[in-house]
Amino acid sequence: MQRLGASAVIVDVYNREALFQAILQVRPDTVMHQMTDLPQTLTAGLSEEVLTSNARVRKEGGRNLVDAAITAGAKCFISQSLAWVYAPKPEGHGPHIEEDPLDSNASGADGVTVGGVVALEHKTLHSPPLRGIVLRYGKLYGPGTWSAIASGNVPVHVDAAARAAVLAMQSNYSGIFNIAEEKGLVSAAKARRELGWQPEFRLEDQGP
Repeated sequence: MQRLGASAVIVDVYNREALFQAILQVRPDTVMHQMTDLPQTLTAGLSEEVLTSNARVRKEGGRNLVDAAITAGAKCFISQSLAWVYAPKPEGHGPHIEEDPLDSNASGADGVTVGGVVALEHKTLHSPPLRGIVLRYGKLYGPGTWSAIASGNVPVHVDAAARAAVLAMQSNYSGIFNIAEEKGLVSAAKARRELGWQPEFRLEDQGP
């Protein structure tokens, strides 16, 4: 990251004063929410306690980051969301598109996760004057993730996910985009059409 001219600043996202000061010092055009509160390795299923903490990052942390972005005069806010929390649809009705409803009736741990997603997406998309973009990622695989290989019906390679964030930042679009390989659960046609995103993108293919 430093080789590319970037520098890291560590801030508690729940400390609004410190967060606002950090963002005001930079005054970015774009602010991106890629925060989670998840373990680095997945040796067992995620507990409800972990999922509750992760949902708080989306709800409270997202709210604080959006408010800081507005105060600092940012123009665009991009947030990481999930592509596998759509409400179930009848078999044969095709993959989910961005206009389909999320599973707001989910209960237990799933309900906690969906609640955090809904809160973050709403804050992202309804915080003028920011141009809001939601990237609904599939389940990440590849270097630095929980899995080296794709699995399930909504995977996305970490390189392709990062590429989507760059394309969203460079675009003039707003709204929601599914960012996942098309294995039957979701359609990524909108991201391919409007952002020029390709799920096959890999950094190793880009040369020096």
